[in-house]
Formats: sequence, structure tokens, C-alpha cells
Amino acid sequence: MYLKKPLWTEGVAEQANSNESSPPSSLEPESESASAAAAATTAVEELVNSVNNQRIYREVSLALRTGLRDACAEFSFLRLRGLRSFLQSLRSIAQSDSTILLFCHTQSIPELQVVPVLFQHSLKETEDERVTSLDHIFSVEPMKITSPSSDAEVALALRVLEGCCLLHPESSRLANKFKAIQVPVLGF
Repeated sequence: MYLKKPLWTEGVAEQANSNESSPPSSLEPESESASAAAAATTAVEELVNSVNNQRIYREVSLALRTGLRDACAEFSFLRLRGLRSFLQSLRSIAQSDSTILLFCHTQSIPELQVVPVLFQHSLKETEDERVTSLDHIFSVEPMKITSPSSDAEVALALRVLEGCCLLHPESSRLANKFKAIQVPVLGF
């Protein structure tokens, strides 16, 4: 996700500048035309800001959804792709205070939280999934086998976790719930 300025915002800014520099018509008094132009410019700017905020929110949530989809995959190479997508998104989110606030807002939505997915898929301890009996062959339900996390996947997951904790303080508290950070208890 690379947040760019939309092309239509440049046209609005140019139109606002041309309205300020154009001379008022001789039919209207100067004060009425100036106040009407200022009101129109303000309304257009508010509309543009509103549409821009909605666009950024959609881009942030779409980047998180696609990254989460890949980070929950059964295969390590797909999880790596999702983690790279997260890192790219976090870099572009960190460039603006408004996008950081949007990211913090999205992390309050359970379907868009990044930290639980990291601990459930990439940073989980490896379980021994050896086949002890062949009963699963004859059963109706297939056995679900997921590939273990590679070293590169764990390294990327830790970088994503670090980025989430830097941008959103609640992420570090959530990581503590998954026992990622052992807090020593000092007993006196």
C-alpha cells in the first residue's frame, strides 16, 4: 500500500487559487462575491477532505485484510507474502499522523487485529504433527497440516510486531496477553 495524493485534489486546489485571484464581476458587490466564493471554496475543501479520509480508511483496511488473509495461510511462503505486505503497509501508515490514527482505529476491530494473527500463525510454537495412526485416512474429515514457520517468516513476523507496537500502544498489551513479553514480578 502506497498512499498517494489523489489526482482530483490538485484540480480543486487550482480552482480555489484561481477563484481567489480572479477579479469580481461588476454586477455583484465585492463583499457578496468574495463571501460566496469563500463559502463555496470551504464547502468544496470539506468535501474533498471527507472523501480523502474515506479513501485512506478504505486503503488501510484493504491492506490489512489482504495481509491478514495471506498471514493466516497454511503454507509458509504465503504467510511470508502477507508479512511483507504488512511491513509495506506499516511503512506507508507511519508517514502521516492521520493514517496512524486510522491504523489505531482499525486495531480496535477484532477482524483487523494484526497481533493475534502473528501469534496464532507465524510465531506459534511448532507442534509435532506426526501421524501416529492411519485412522484419519478412513475417516470423513481430512487431517489439516500446516507448514511450520521458517526462520525468515519468524524474523518478518517480529518486525511486523515491532511496527504494530510502535504505532499502536495497545498492541504491546495484546502481545503481553499472548505471553510474548514476560514481565518479571518483583516480590518484596
